[in-house]
Amino acid sequence: MSEPERPIRADGLEINIMHDGVVIYQRDRNKIHYLNHTAGLVLELCDGTHEASDLAAIVGETYGLPEPPHDDVASCLQELAAKELLR
Repeated sequence: MSEPERPIRADGLEINIMHDGVVIYQRDRNKIHYLNHTAGLVLELCDGTHEASDLAAIVGETYGLPEPPHDDVASCLQELAAKELLR
């Protein structure tokens, strides 16, 4: 059985929380990313202590959702990885 995936943010990200979302500056790539608050929360949770499969439950609890948004969180993780915001 394989070890559970625990996503981790990329090193060197400058994260700034704004009133309408989160601004991420990747110094090593000289890129700026704008995330909504939910994507910002998912990125914040990617600290290596949470299993990817648990993130939807945490997001669901945070926003008081009736069901954990598994598909949305999985898509968010894919986008964060594609933008190289995850290791």
